[in-house]
Amino acid sequence: MKYIPCYLFILFALSITSCSNNKSNGTEPVYEPDVEDLDDDGLPKQGFEVQVPVIVGTQEYIIDLAEWDIPNTGTDATKTTANLQAAVDWAHDEGYNRVVLPEGNYLVSEDVNDIYQGGIDIYGDTEFVFSDGAVLTMDTNDKWNYCVLRLNGDNIIVRDGVIVGDRDTHVFTPRDDGSTAHDEGHGICVWENSNVLIENMEIQDLTGDGVLVLDATDIMFTNNMIFNNRRQGISIVGGVRIAVQDNEIHHINGTAPQFGIDIEGPGRVDEDILIQNNNFHHNAGGDIVNATGENVYILDNVMEQGEGSTYTDGPIVSWHKTHNIIARNTITMVDGSANGRLGYIQYSGGGDKGHNRATYVHDNVCNSCGMYMYKSSQADVRRNQFLGYFMAFSEFVNLILIDNLVTYSEDHPNLRYCWSYRFDDVTGFASGNRLGEDLEEIPLSETEPYTLQCVLDGW
Repeated sequence: MKYIPCYLFILFALSITSCSNNKSNGTEPVYEPDVEDLDDDGLPKQGFEVQVPVIVGTQEYIIDLAEWDIPNTGTDATKTTANLQAAVDWAHDEGYNRVVLPEGNYLVSEDVNDIYQGGIDIYGDTEFVFSDGAVLTMDTNDKWNYCVLRLNGDNIIVRDGVIVGDRDTHVFTPRDDGSTAHDEGHGICVWENSNVLIENMEIQDLTGDGVLVLDATDIMFTNNMIFNNRRQGISIVGGVRIAVQDNEIHHINGTAPQFGIDIEGPGRVDEDILIQNNNFHHNAGGDIVNATGENVYILDNVMEQGEGSTYTDGPIVSWHKTHNIIARNTITMVDGSANGRLGYIQYSGGGDKGHNRATYVHDNVCNSCGMYMYKSSQADVRRNQFLGYFMAFSEFVNLILIDNLVTYSEDHPNLRYCWSYRFDDVTGFASGNRLGEDLEEIPLSETEPYTLQCVLDGW
């Protein structure tokens, strides 16, 4: 993924040269969605539900470490991998649908080929449960790609354990082209699976992603802790009906893009994705980026930059012609990113303007941050609070801007008053927006593009 550099944003800011504050022209909103398609909060109805796995039967097998001669002291990766896999294979063949891994540290590693290091495979129609204190750890290797746990089939539950990568000891051997990124080391690989639940797991220290979702359907993540991975917390590279709820994703850092969740499957289908009630913090790239997803709901999350942390891009980033419903999130920035203090930025694809569905931004609270959308169309922005920063729109068609609040902060003395709402070539409708306690009358029109020109000279 190539991110839009901050100079585009700076050029827009520099192009604003004088100040005006005209009254609203009283026109009606440019577009109104069908009321039947909206919920009570005025947001598009979700319209999809992730189908969680249903494991039929009650046969449980607690892996007998002595019988299978499986080390559980974090030693002898070759023996551990072969014998643990043999036990899992046997349990599957015998029809056990609940397999329990006893307490202990299991060091795994299998030399599969020049670029891939294997771990443990889990089969379909299986609930794989970690006992308290059970840990799967990838042994030190020099491979570009690995899966500590790979899901092989449909209808799988993985829960209650710890997965650890080899980030701290990995050998970054150059490829033939000289690259040493080695950013495909994953904790759990959900590849072409359906009906999967990942629950109550700790997934950490991977050279790539905590979890990679590739061309999968009906996948749910809940109550997991995913942290200190180099590339992403969760990568969705082709996924339909994906739910990420009630997780903590933090300290993602090391190699780009470095987001908590990255939806990025060019040429694949990313659709019907729910990201709700998660806690994001200290993620170097940002918290959520949607490059290709349609019908993506980003709801009720807490995103904090965190003291001592820097963002490359910012908390929420979406790309041109993705479909986003962003509501009731609380976003806090400590300092800026390459894009400034923007809690939400919608990048443009350039050229052809317009979304085929509106972007909804409702009831979010941005502490010391704002939002910016440019070279696009169709946005419904209501009842947000941007505390100590600004809202900006450039070359934008059909903007609804209703009942938002922007406040001025003494922490940012170069951002005052008529720069709190910024417009460059924007059409739409605005009503009830405030700057602090005062109503800010914004003269958006359906037909006449509006530009607010303002310079802060001596303020």
